[in-house]
Amino acid sequence: MNTHFIPLPKLGIVAGCLAYGVAAHAADGGDQGRLARAVDAAIRPLMKENDIPGLAVAISIKGKRYVFNYGVASKEAGQKITDDTIFEVGSVSKTFTAALASYAQVSGKLSFSDKATKYMPELAGSSFDKISLLDLGTYTAGGLPLQFPKNVTDQDKMVAYYRSWHPSYAPGTYRLYSNPSIGLFGYLAVRAMGEPFDALMQDKILAGLGLRHTYIHVPATEMRNYAYGYSKQGKPMRVGPGVLDTQAYGIKTTASDMLSVVEANMDSSGLKGGTLQRAIAATHVGYYTVGNMTQALGWETYAYPTTLARLLAGNSSDMALDPHRIEPLDPPQQSKKDVLLNKTGSTNGFGAYVVFIPARQIGIVLLANRNYPNPERIKAAYKILTAIESQPSSGAQ
Repeated sequence: MNTHFIPLPKLGIVAGCLAYGVAAHAADGGDQGRLARAVDAAIRPLMKENDIPGLAVAISIKGKRYVFNYGVASKEAGQKITDDTIFEVGSVSKTFTAALASYAQVSGKLSFSDKATKYMPELAGSSFDKISLLDLGTYTAGGLPLQFPKNVTDQDKMVAYYRSWHPSYAPGTYRLYSNPSIGLFGYLAVRAMGEPFDALMQDKILAGLGLRHTYIHVPATEMRNYAYGYSKQGKPMRVGPGVLDTQAYGIKTTASDMLSVVEANMDSSGLKGGTLQRAIAATHVGYYTVGNMTQALGWETYAYPTTLARLLAGNSSDMALDPHRIEPLDPPQQSKKDVLLNKTGSTNGFGAYVVFIPARQIGIVLLANRNYPNPERIKAAYKILTAIESQPSSGAQ
């Protein structure tokens, strides 16, 4: 592993770094050494037990940034993970889509209370006459599945699928985590804005956040930095195209860029212009609870301090695969600082986890080139978070 301490402005792009050695030998009695040991203790066993070829950890503590790079981006080439390594983040992409849809609402292009068919008249006369944009963005349309059926391979088949789909529950009553749900949310949001999704994402969100190494489609000039993911059988792979893939799981980014996103979510005062700032804040608004978890847009939130058990329950397979009756928040719960926000994400070859606590100004990003179990990600991040909170200089109250 190589590690870096990066004392940069909160929303700045990493322009340089001060290397301070391998974590196992970095102890200098200070905060950096303690953090390096804590990360090492959490990550090395995680990688060994889950056969993870490469993993990057990025941490922000009150504006100070730390990056820890482990292993390889390509086993075949022996290429090491570096600050420039690009990972697939899977469903963490949903937080980007949520920000873009929120941008559309803040800009007055749509209202989340609008019905889906307002922006997709092809679905008029279907169940979507009664399903709102908010229902789609919060997985409460009535039981849209986790994935499209395999025969839905293009735009026409997507429209036909939605037209023939019938909800199992009344809209706004049950949560069932779903790519076709939030994918359509993003698709309709850009229809309301009148431009293609990729262009709007680049212009309004990625550029607005100052992200220079974050992509929907990795350009040829950056392919050398694009890690290979690895299947359960150990075969190198990258995500392939799919219907509404860009909206649901299409983002590729570096650990440092993802940390800039986290920092903007914790404190958006450094952003230029008010529209993006308000849009990001809107993604933190809670709309309903399921157990101890509150569903926002893209992000899932918990009162903080919280326990490992609560985070594991909220990120469990049961929560991802099964329907759950919701408890609506009326009015919606406005953004608070004393909460923990998190999101997991996976593709067939990659696994990501992002967590942050605005009140503590602590954020953690874990990006790996293997899809390993969510509970293992949560446990590792929680170990690191606990170590940070135990340091007097972390600012824990």
